[in-house]
Amino acid sequence: MKRFFWIFFGFLVWATAVSAHGHAKAAPADPAVLAEGKSLYLEHCARCHHADRIGISGPPLLAPFLRKYHSLPKLAAKIKDGFPQTLMPTFEKLSDAQRLAIATFIKSPTNLKKYQWGKAQIEKSRIHYSNPKKDLHIQDMADVMPVVERDGGKVWIMEKEKILDKFELKNVHGGIKYRFPDADSIFVPTRDGIVAKYSLANGRLEESARQCIYLRNVSLSRDGKYGYTTCLLPEQVVVFDPANMNTIEVKPLEGKISALYDLYTKDQMIFTYRDKPKVGFVDTHTNTITYRDIEEPIEDFFIDPFDKYLIATARHGKVLRVYDIETLKVVFEHAMTGMPHLFSATYWYRDGHFYFATPHLRSDYITVWEMYDWKFVRKIPIGGDGFFAKTHPATDYLWVDNGTDQLILVSKKDYSIKKMIPVKGKQYIHAEFSGDGKYTYLSIYTHDGSIEVWDTKALKKITSYPADIPVGKYNFICKNRRFYPMLFGIDIARDKFANRTVAEISASLPSLKGKLSPFEIRALKDYLKTRTAQKKRTTP
Repeated sequence: MKRFFWIFFGFLVWATAVSAHGHAKAAPADPAVLAEGKSLYLEHCARCHHADRIGISGPPLLAPFLRKYHSLPKLAAKIKDGFPQTLMPTFEKLSDAQRLAIATFIKSPTNLKKYQWGKAQIEKSRIHYSNPKKDLHIQDMADVMPVVERDGGKVWIMEKEKILDKFELKNVHGGIKYRFPDADSIFVPTRDGIVAKYSLANGRLEESARQCIYLRNVSLSRDGKYGYTTCLLPEQVVVFDPANMNTIEVKPLEGKISALYDLYTKDQMIFTYRDKPKVGFVDTHTNTITYRDIEEPIEDFFIDPFDKYLIATARHGKVLRVYDIETLKVVFEHAMTGMPHLFSATYWYRDGHFYFATPHLRSDYITVWEMYDWKFVRKIPIGGDGFFAKTHPATDYLWVDNGTDQLILVSKKDYSIKKMIPVKGKQYIHAEFSGDGKYTYLSIYTHDGSIEVWDTKALKKITSYPADIPVGKYNFICKNRRFYPMLFGIDIARDKFANRTVAEISASLPSLKGKLSPFEIRALKDYLKTRTAQKKRTTP
């Protein structure tokens, strides 16, 4: 009881030092509270957030990262409840006093100047792996699928229903990127700042470098000449050479970056800040950054499949805004709660219209929207707090998770719902499809989980592989924005040119101007180009 008295006493001391606006004054927290909080933090939190609070699989828990939690009770409540739609668990078994002690410790002042990570530290961290080369016997790059086994600390390379390789890499954040134009390598980021290069051509992990302390995402220019790593600690962008992982430049940022993504139609990248109403543009020839102002900070966004619009929300905002990328003028806005993550939308084409659907933060529904005419279409209850919605032209459904063991299948035709249970009693998240859409991969999100490989049309399991908290899956086609128009083209060809050959559709293209929209024609051309290339590969 004496220990808890000191915890509460320390909290009361802190509380009396809070101004009317909720900001702490100079009075320090009680040493007994800090000591108790540190001990509990190391026991319960350090595994994901690091002993020095600089973040591993979870974000940094340093005072500047927790500014929005002006009161300790508010922060302690989040520790108790966890964060929906993240990997953060609940800590209901800890007492109120214990959670307050942890909150006091992680809100304690920190000197961020000691958390620097420049070119010298990056170069010192580099590792060259001497693994032997091996042939993965890849049959079709369109079906290559890296899979992240988070708590297993591994990345798998799959094709169709087979595992071609596995390599060890801990704390993988997601957002695996392919290097173009040859797609000979993938680049894998970790939360704690490492970017690793795996060669698909040589079947091995080849290079890695720790490019910062806490990483946001990695991206590559469309010509494959430059790689970019965005960092939250320190706030910077690291420009590197994908060919050899040499560090080219470390560029300081002006705030907390949301993420950086390439525009596949031009030599440019785009990013936003979580804490500033700005959009940044990177020229991928010169690596210079220019900024333009917008109405409010953007935390989660996606770029439309034709590289024309930025569709964005703020975590605490109530509006979806669509910006024209060229002018940054708002072309559409509508009431909407925030999206759960970057690029949360999934797309499809039906009856002459383009659509997207997205889940929402802390909400038990998804919404459907029409693109380019920009209309709200429908809100669809899914029975729980979901994180992913995915689809492909090979399926009639949106594949949605809702935080339980249920797979929610939403019809793209009439929005009716079918429910299935991939593995009874085990949480399902995130469907991904092979490039041709014949295979669907489901993550069973438990320590004794699995990757379930399904026949997309038959909605039946083909095989499964044990996995410890499997998360992201990154198919070569489905995770590369340059292929989105081609996927639309599959739907358009089926919808408007049923039973017509590729040659017949190609011959009719000149007569379609004015009958189809520019987006429809562009999608058809990409589809026909892909089909022609496939035919050449399979012709003896």
